[in-house]
Amino acid sequence: MLLDVLDEGLLHTVRIALAEDIGSGDITAVLVPEHQTAQATVISREPAIVCGMAWFNAVFSELDSRVDIDWLVRDGDAVHSDQALCKLSGPARALLSGERTALNFLQTLSATATLSHRYAETVADLPVRILDTRKTIPGLRNAQKYAVRIGGCDNHRAGLYDGILIKENHIAAAGSIDSAVKQVRADNPNIPVEVEVENGTQLLQALEAGAERLLLDNHSLPELTAAVKTVAGRAGLEASGGVTLDNIREIALTGVDYISTGSLTKDIKAIDLSMIFG
Repeated sequence: MLLDVLDEGLLHTVRIALAEDIGSGDITAVLVPEHQTAQATVISREPAIVCGMAWFNAVFSELDSRVDIDWLVRDGDAVHSDQALCKLSGPARALLSGERTALNFLQTLSATATLSHRYAETVADLPVRILDTRKTIPGLRNAQKYAVRIGGCDNHRAGLYDGILIKENHIAAAGSIDSAVKQVRADNPNIPVEVEVENGTQLLQALEAGAERLLLDNHSLPELTAAVKTVAGRAGLEASGGVTLDNIREIALTGVDYISTGSLTKDIKAIDLSMIFG
């Protein structure tokens, strides 16, 4: 699951992050002789699922191609407290200038992967897929969605351009569920349609309109169970709203096909990482 290819989107994100931190130049770099080299080790201070190696690598590649990084783990590996993740060597100025930006990517994406892993493990024995949402850190959507997959969960649509989710306001604007489905399908015949339904009547309307997936937001457990029985496999059922590690298993046991939660990407706590020089 290692991301080996540094695509243009990834590099663009890294360049923005470096510009944000270094700006017109690292004014403390003059304290370090230009030709001085250094070695450093990145340590995880807590258990985690590692993620973000490609972004970490790209930071130093952008600063100085002479920086060498020897990874001791791979994306997706579980690590323990005080475990070394990688060793770096190269120009000291580059190592010092890139330290914070590189660690920011690694600790944030590892946090996303770690939390996703916890969710995935909670329902690992059940036939349900855990999905992320669009509630991501601005500028890091692709990165966080990659981290979600590394952690063992799945991705919902990447954005408004690659998936159709008809919500309450869309239905009001179109006049009805049937009209909304017909309009979006006419323009996008190859993209599956998902409709958010608020009650049993809307559920039946969405089924009749031919929606491939139904979103049940903030429904009770009995309501989810009833919806599963009513739909009987004619469309995918996605539960969402108020999903936590404490209740996700109960939700999964109702028989829904998918559970989506923004927690995977927004309710994260950065993994405690340190870069030790010497």
